[in-house]
Amino acid sequence: MSNSHDKNPLRDPRDRRLTRVAGPSSLVFFGVTGDLARKKLLPATYDLVNRGLLPPSFALVGFGRRDWSDDDFRAEVRTHVEQHSRTEFREDVWQQFAKGIRFVQGAFDEDAAYKRLKETLSELEAEHGTQGNHAFYLSIPPKAFEQVLKQLSAHGLAQSESEKSWRRVVIEKPFGHDLESARELNSIVEDVFPADSIFRIDHYLGKETVQNLLALRFANQMFEPVWNANYIDHVQITMAEPFGIGTRAGYYDGVGAARDVIQNHLLQLLALTAMEEPNSFNAAALRAEKEKVLAAVSLPQDLENAFALGQYEGGYQGGEEVKGFFEEKDIPADSRTETFAALKVGINTRRWAGVPFYLRTGKRLGRRVTEIALVFKKSPNLLFHQTEENCQNAIVIRVQPNEGMTIRFASKVPGTQSQIRNVNMDFGYSHSFTEESPEAYERLILDVLLGEPPLFPRHQEVELSWQILDPFEKYWAEHKIKPEPYAPGSWGPDSAHDMLARDNRAWRRP
Repeated sequence: MSNSHDKNPLRDPRDRRLTRVAGPSSLVFFGVTGDLARKKLLPATYDLVNRGLLPPSFALVGFGRRDWSDDDFRAEVRTHVEQHSRTEFREDVWQQFAKGIRFVQGAFDEDAAYKRLKETLSELEAEHGTQGNHAFYLSIPPKAFEQVLKQLSAHGLAQSESEKSWRRVVIEKPFGHDLESARELNSIVEDVFPADSIFRIDHYLGKETVQNLLALRFANQMFEPVWNANYIDHVQITMAEPFGIGTRAGYYDGVGAARDVIQNHLLQLLALTAMEEPNSFNAAALRAEKEKVLAAVSLPQDLENAFALGQYEGGYQGGEEVKGFFEEKDIPADSRTETFAALKVGINTRRWAGVPFYLRTGKRLGRRVTEIALVFKKSPNLLFHQTEENCQNAIVIRVQPNEGMTIRFASKVPGTQSQIRNVNMDFGYSHSFTEESPEAYERLILDVLLGEPPLFPRHQEVELSWQILDPFEKYWAEHKIKPEPYAPGSWGPDSAHDMLARDNRAWRRP
């Protein structure tokens, strides 16, 4: 069987210019029946096939408890692809894709299931030409990682059978629940797979805007000179969601907003915002600069004034009645798990000395948005000192939705009076480019299959992030901090606004 990519012409010639095509391989999904796989991973894989970025010799294997045949699983995959894929569904593409789809039934601790998995992968290598290249995607609860990893190792699935083939593993966050557990997890994973074969997925790093943050900073002479403490007053990084925890109580209770979002997503965005320019785009250079930032993060001495925690109440949001946190299924009445968290940290470097970074995330907030806002120091306003307008420039990078950037600056109001007002200059990717941004998981899955790791945090970054969050978590536990209630559709509890007010600042309203 020929494995030439010429038989799989790219659907869009722009992809040939901008993206490498993956080679022969198989991708094994553990946890393939979960929401993430159904709504994101399977559709993203199809979209890569549809864009011509995966070859005919690509195979997809699902591993799960369901009593499914290969045909049953193909039907499931097709349903989710048709419902959630970003690109147009094409019957000819599907037929090519479906030839390499298999299902292995079994439990995570079942030896016979891993024997069947090994047989299935060997069959795909012989019949489909995958050439012994396998990636294992663990879309499963963290407590199951060790069991699956040890089984993969015990059955010879983690080890390459030749120097020309590879084996890789993909781990979804959270990477532990504190520094100690993260180190234990890293030790377990690296006992089975070499460090450069481990891909820790943070899907926010697949967002087009996050990647373009590097271009914004380092390809534009106009921004880099002011990207420092001489001009920036403070930085706000926000991830807000308008919905509650839904059916995720089993995962969310005991984890909370800080562990779920701040430890990974927001600290990664902080690192990309504050890092120095790497000397190249290779993984080692990019990760080294991010690690320098995370290692330089400093916590305020008065830790009690550097955070805010909240839990959403029931009420009305968007004209609909919604449940409060304690009304959600399986949430205990005495839970201290926060659904909103805000932290204040500093960065002890020459570039950022004295500039506070405020991080906040929460559920049931005013709208869905993730953004990075660099707020400039106030102008002296010698000519316009009588204006009541708070003219404070800002650069706002929107990560989601409507990816793009806004620059806020002051402009004179038309008329005879010398009055100024804040105005926005807006850039949106969808308005400026004909190319549509790929879904985050498309980029990340393709990078795994290509073996390109620059956007994936390695274990040092994970451990440094826990070193930042652990003192807060320890303080909350020791002092039995009870999160403050906040109304659905608001922007968090009063304590979050008070935290900035003590610094004579205020949160942006996204």
